[in-house]
Amino acid sequence: MRAQTIALHGILEHITFYNPQTHYAVARLKITTPAAMVTVTGVLPGAAAGTTVRLCGKWTEHPKYGRQFQFDTADIILPETAAGIRDYLASGIIKGIGPSLADKIVRRFGADALKIMETDPHELTAIDGIGPQTAERIHTQWTSHSVIKQIMAFLQENGIKPAWGAKIFSTYGKNALDVLQNAPYRLSDDIAGMGFYMADRIARNLGLAHQTGERAVACVRHLIQESAAQGHAYMDEDDLIEHAQRLFEINRTAVSEALEELCETGEIVMESDDHASGPPRIFPEWLHTAETTVARRIRAMQSIPAVLPSTPFENLLANIETRLIIRLSSQQQRILEEMQRHRVAVISGGPGTGKTTMVRAIAEMFQQSGNRVCLAAPTGRSARRMTEITGFAAHTIHKLLEYNLEQQCFGKDMDNPIEADILIVDEASMIDTALMHHLMSAVPLSARLILVGDADQLPSIGPGNLLTDLIVSDAIPVYFLKTVFRQDAESKIIAGAHQILNGEPPDMTVDGESIDADAEFVFIEQNDPVKVTSIIIDLCTRALPETLSLDPLKSIQVITPVHKGPAGTIELNQALQNALNPGAAVVSNSAHAFKMGDKVMHLKNNYKKEVFNGEIGVISAWDNDAKTLIVAYEDRLVEYGPDEMDELTLGYAISVHKSQGSEYPVVIMPLITRHYVMLQRNLLYTAVTRAQNLVILIGTQKALGLALANDRPRMRRSGLARRLAAG
Repeated sequence: MRAQTIALHGILEHITFYNPQTHYAVARLKITTPAAMVTVTGVLPGAAAGTTVRLCGKWTEHPKYGRQFQFDTADIILPETAAGIRDYLASGIIKGIGPSLADKIVRRFGADALKIMETDPHELTAIDGIGPQTAERIHTQWTSHSVIKQIMAFLQENGIKPAWGAKIFSTYGKNALDVLQNAPYRLSDDIAGMGFYMADRIARNLGLAHQTGERAVACVRHLIQESAAQGHAYMDEDDLIEHAQRLFEINRTAVSEALEELCETGEIVMESDDHASGPPRIFPEWLHTAETTVARRIRAMQSIPAVLPSTPFENLLANIETRLIIRLSSQQQRILEEMQRHRVAVISGGPGTGKTTMVRAIAEMFQQSGNRVCLAAPTGRSARRMTEITGFAAHTIHKLLEYNLEQQCFGKDMDNPIEADILIVDEASMIDTALMHHLMSAVPLSARLILVGDADQLPSIGPGNLLTDLIVSDAIPVYFLKTVFRQDAESKIIAGAHQILNGEPPDMTVDGESIDADAEFVFIEQNDPVKVTSIIIDLCTRALPETLSLDPLKSIQVITPVHKGPAGTIELNQALQNALNPGAAVVSNSAHAFKMGDKVMHLKNNYKKEVFNGEIGVISAWDNDAKTLIVAYEDRLVEYGPDEMDELTLGYAISVHKSQGSEYPVVIMPLITRHYVMLQRNLLYTAVTRAQNLVILIGTQKALGLALANDRPRMRRSGLARRLAAG
C-alpha cells in the first residue's frame, strides 16, 4: 500500500545536515500534535533552527535510521512578533546576520523588520554596521528565499520534484518564474539533468505544448543529447524522426524544420556520404568538430617522415634489456624496432600480454635517443600505476593539458602545445572523442603518439569508441599482443579473462563453502538475490579476512553491473556499511550518511583538489565545528567542505565503469539474472581483469551464460574510423 501524503506542523529544533547548493536538509522537527521529535528530510531553502514550518510528505522507513518524514513541499511560517523575528534572524537564516545584528535590526524596525528587508533595504543603512553593500546583500538573500519557495511551489503543482528549485534559481535568478511560465523548454537546454521530459510536462500543463517549432527543436536537441549520453557520436536522421514521432507525437515536417533551424544556428551538422544511399548522419556540432579535428591531426602527423635514431637498433635493444633487466620476445623486439618508423601507432592486448613491458621499452628507447618522453593516462589511478610500473613520471591527460578549473578550458592547445617528442598514452579505451580532440590539439605535429590499451574493455563513458575506431580504420599501424607470457599464463584470472573474451566459461573453482589461499577464480552458485547479498557480506566481514588475512577496506572490492535493485551498488553499499562500519554517522549528503572509517568514492573530477572520478579512499577525520570531512586517499589527504559532500558516495560496492583503470587484490561480483539488461561479455571481462589475486563470482550459471553470449553492446555509432580511412 502506498504511503499517504500528510502534513506536519512544528519548529525546527536542530539542523543535522544542510547543503547550501541544493538546499537539501536533514533536521529534527518538534511537533505538538502529537507531541514528538521527528527526523525530516527534503529540500528546505534557508533551513535554520527555530523556524516554524509546515511540511507535506510521507513517512518512510530508513534501513539504518528508522522512521523519517520525507517532505516534498515546505512552507516557512514567518514570525510576526518582534521577539520571534529577532530569534529568526539570529538563527543564521541570512548570512552575515548574527544575534548582535539581529538585535539592532529588531530594535530599529520592530515587527516591520522583515518587510523592510524585502521592500526598503536602503533603510537598513541607518543601523550601525550596515553599509549599502551589506544592505543589498541582505535584501538579495532574503528575496532569493522567497523566489525559491515560489519556484518550488510551481514545480510541485506541475509534478516536478521541488529539489530542482535551487538549480533553476541559480540559473535564472529573479527571472526564474517568468522562464517557467513562459519559456519552459529553455529548462532542458540550460539546466543539466533536467531534460526535455520535465520541460515538456510543464509546457503541457500550461497549454504551451501544441505542435510548435519550439517544442520540436527542444525534442530534437533532447534526442541528440540522449544519443551522445549513450556513447554515440551521431544519430541517423531516420532514427531521429522515428523516435520523435513515436515518443513525442511530433510529425516529420516539424522535425525536418527543427533540423534545418539547428543546422542554420550551427548546433548540429548533417553529413551524408557522396556515393551512399543511407540516411544523413546528425552530429552535435562539438562532436563533429572533435572527430574531424582528431582525424585531421592524425593524418597530418603521419605525413611527416619519422626521424630514425642515430644509434643502431641492436645497440639500443641491448641497452634497454640490460637497464630494465628484461628479455623481450621476438614479437616485442619487432614492434620496438618498428616504432622508430611511425608517428602514430596503437598497441592493443589483454592482461598478461606484455603491454606494460612494451611501454617501458619504448619509453627507454626514445629517451636513450635524446627524445623528450611523456607518459599519460585518463585517470589519476592509471597514471599513478603507470608511474610505479614504468619508472617514468606519468600524468593524467587533464593535468598534462593544464586544465583550468575557473575558465573550464585547457592551457595546452595548438598555439601552446605540450613539450614532448613522444607521448605514450595508456588505458586508451577509456578516452572519449572529446578528450581525444583536446589531446590531439595539443600534441605537436612533429611528435610521436603511441596509444596503448585493451580494445576488449568497456568503451569510454563519454561518446565515441576511440580505440576500436583507430584499429578498424586500417589507417594507423596497429600491433596486437596476443601471447600470454609464462608467469601470467599460469594465472587462472588471466586465462579466465581470455576465455570470457572467446565467449567460453572460465575455468573456475565451483565451491560455495571454502576459499583457501590457493584460490584464484571462484564461482559460488546462488539463485536467491537476497542470499547473494548475504554471501557478499560474509565474505567481506568474515571469510576472506579470516582465511586470507585481508583488510576488507583496502584489499576487497565489490563490483556490480547495476546501481538499483538486488545486489546493486545502492543496496550493497548500505549493507556493507552496516556490517563493516556500524558506528554513528557524522555527516550526510543527499544520498548517504557517512561515518568515520567509511570507504568512499569520489564522483567527479575536481582539478583544484586533484582528486578524480572513481578514486576510492577512507574517511579519516571530521571537524564538527567547520563541518569539514577529511578523506585519506592512496597518497594524500583531501578536505571536503559542507557544499562538497555530494562529490562523495559510499565505495564498498562500485559499478564496473567506475572500476576501469584500477586493480584490486580481490574482486567480488554478483552475477544474477535480475541484472539481465547489463549482463554483457565486455562488462564481465572488464570486472574480472580488475582483480590481481582472486575473483569471486556469486550467482547462477544461467546469468554467466547470458553475459558470455551477449557481445552486442560494443556497437557505437561513430564517424572517426570512416574519416581516418578516407585519408
